[in-house]
Amino acid sequence: MTSTGGSVAAARRRVAVQGVVQGVGFRPFVYTLATELGLSGHVVNTGEGVLAEIEGPPDAVDVFCRRVATDAPSPAAVDSVRHEVIALTGTKGFMITPSRAVGSRGASLIPPDTATCSRCVAELRDPADRRHRHPFITCTGCGPRFTIATALPYDRARTTMAGFPLCERCEREYGDPADRRFHAQPVSCHDCGPRLSLIVPGAGPLGGGTALVRARELLAGGTILAVKGIGGYHLACDAGDPAAVALLRRRKRRGDKPFAVMARDLADIEPLVELGPLERELLTGPVRPVVLLRRRTDTRAADRERAAPVALEAVAPRCPDLGVLLPYTPLHHLLLGLPGDPPGPRVLVMTSANLGGEPLVTDDGEALERLAPLVDGWLTHDRPIHVPCDDSVVRVVDGVPFPLRRARGYVPAPIPLPLPVGPSLAAGGDLKNVLAVAEGRRAWLSGHIGDMDDLATLTAFDRAAEHLAALTGVTPATVAVDRHPGYRSAARARRGHDRPVVRVQHHHAHVASAMAEHGLDGGRQVIGVAFDGTGYGDDGAVWGGEVLLADYAGFRRFAQLAYVPLPGGDAAVERPYRMALAHLRAAGIPWAPDLPPVAVCPDDELRALAHQLETGLACVPTSSMGRLFDAVSSLAGVRHRAGYEAQAAIELEGAAHAYGPAHAQGPGHPHGPARPHGPGPGGDPSPRRGPSSGGGPGDGVGPGHGVGPGDGVGPAPAYRFALRPHEERWLADPAPVLAAVVADVRAGAAAGLIAARFHQAVVDLVRALCALARRADGPGTVALTGGVFGNALLLSGCARALEADGFTVLRHRNVPPGDGGLALGQLMVAARAVT
Repeated sequence: MTSTGGSVAAARRRVAVQGVVQGVGFRPFVYTLATELGLSGHVVNTGEGVLAEIEGPPDAVDVFCRRVATDAPSPAAVDSVRHEVIALTGTKGFMITPSRAVGSRGASLIPPDTATCSRCVAELRDPADRRHRHPFITCTGCGPRFTIATALPYDRARTTMAGFPLCERCEREYGDPADRRFHAQPVSCHDCGPRLSLIVPGAGPLGGGTALVRARELLAGGTILAVKGIGGYHLACDAGDPAAVALLRRRKRRGDKPFAVMARDLADIEPLVELGPLERELLTGPVRPVVLLRRRTDTRAADRERAAPVALEAVAPRCPDLGVLLPYTPLHHLLLGLPGDPPGPRVLVMTSANLGGEPLVTDDGEALERLAPLVDGWLTHDRPIHVPCDDSVVRVVDGVPFPLRRARGYVPAPIPLPLPVGPSLAAGGDLKNVLAVAEGRRAWLSGHIGDMDDLATLTAFDRAAEHLAALTGVTPATVAVDRHPGYRSAARARRGHDRPVVRVQHHHAHVASAMAEHGLDGGRQVIGVAFDGTGYGDDGAVWGGEVLLADYAGFRRFAQLAYVPLPGGDAAVERPYRMALAHLRAAGIPWAPDLPPVAVCPDDELRALAHQLETGLACVPTSSMGRLFDAVSSLAGVRHRAGYEAQAAIELEGAAHAYGPAHAQGPGHPHGPARPHGPGPGGDPSPRRGPSSGGGPGDGVGPGHGVGPGDGVGPAPAYRFALRPHEERWLADPAPVLAAVVADVRAGAAAGLIAARFHQAVVDLVRALCALARRADGPGTVALTGGVFGNALLLSGCARALEADGFTVLRHRNVPPGDGGLALGQLMVAARAVT
């Protein structure tokens, strides 16, 4: 620092910025800010973030240090700014210097991939623009980042764009501070690539615009194409062509599982679904996930004619929702057609190019081999995909986004942790696997990996763990895994390493994940309502209908759904009628031939199942709420065989929704769920009883009374569970609910009415158990978690009822409620266990 006449003439500082500051135009922003303030120096990407040295008038230096955080470009997220005084050098001008690895790794964060911005779309459509119809148009504000990054610091040489040298014009833009492509690492044009190609068996390959024209013609003609995106291949066909959709379903062995559709714009699907402001924002914003939209039940014929000819039943048979996304890459915009293009499909099925549960296909050679039985051609390109990244899936419940799959657009954005943790790896579960690494107060979750039942998924797990560790600099010293002794994810995470392993109970991890994402430090227990299909219990049973009093240090099982036998394991999951029969037997209800699950079960299987349940052969006890939903779905005649996970429960929710909101909310309660009987502000149905008070099976939950065989289907009496104490916890017995369902079936009640009454019964059960838990132990916060809470009707009903009773309700907003969120909870429980 120098002075003249007692005044400070200049100062120089080294400024270190950490956070999401690479791949978001941060260095160009720093350049522009420094130039505006008349400062000299340089800025560089490092292994820790962005490092700048600035020199000039002290006041201007102070302003720079303040504005570098407050004025950062919108894709950036500044975590910290540190600066120190250093010696003056007298350099003139400001420059962006080549990136270098400086200091320790792990503080720099690569941003997620983002959808093509409106300015790039405008250039894509402009015949006068030199990037007109360029399938890889991008700028500092949009395009791939995470999926092309091979290492840090983030620079073109460390991305999959390294093999595409900039042409002279792109080079000028890249170096021009006034251009929005100033230091945009994926920048390209028609001259410098990447390039498209269309491969169709029996024909020569086509390139460029010709490939696109032919691809659109093929899709319009009923062809199925593999389309290479930014995070993997998709399988695409015309969503308005039932024959093409059916062919894709057969080839992919998809069963009836819904497909997501990509629409050219909102007008193509708006007449068919319910679209609120938040759904519109999600669909058109920078993330552009798949958004689950409720189908409209009031669609007029004129609206159907105005909408794109989407074969809804072929795309998502008997599903209450339609998964919709809008184009998020330039190639998608081109594939769906620009103004003036020949007519083509306005809505495409766009589904992951894999078989169920397998990881995404990203390698071109693998795509040609593995996808050959599924497709008629490949629309591909020559830019490698370094990191697989599936589409994210979100729904809106009560005006709040609710993630069902956290992947593209969100990964690898860190999740802040309420407590510091040591360097650790969490393996997640074996279904819908997502792993995580963490250190300090941040956790990084991988994208959706898949089901851990084949070598390809296990290999994808290894690669995801290695890549996250490389990007974050986390070297795990502890591994957190599920307690299930047979989980492949646990074995994979332990393989080849000698480090402490913490085993975390499945439902405890679910509750901890909800606590963590809401910033709870674990100083006070919450009431964790954890409903799912399968989770390994501490007693060796299959848990899944649990109410836990939990913090990060441990949990107590306050209540559970009463055990019933799970006959044949996966066989009961795939055939809900088996679960219905098991529940009927446990409830003491005879297997009469007029009941739907009895009628659909083959006679020889029925006899074998009776023997199996009588002897307990191959029967594990389960408290699963997911399996109870399956059972009621079969009893109501909705779904007897499941072709995909949770199909019976999804269709039961659909039946309840279609029957009408008033019925779904409960009889006589048009403005919300019914309150349980009993005094007290919490609606405690049994205020003087606890687990040791000797209550009996007659203690019902819910308004009104149970349904008996003589009841008709007029004014709807409520279904109700029976509560009874057992070994210091409450058991929720579904026998009265099942008896009421049977009575309604025999009275000829509509399946939708039965479904609505059952949903309300579960809401009333949750409400009653939480009231008991609050009276007994005092927690006023409830976490709703587990895969069953992917059911919007149930989630909304429980949350509204509990909030009406004065509870603070934690719903998932950053990670999925199902097994895709397990890893976050595992990290927090393991951190407490090793401290």
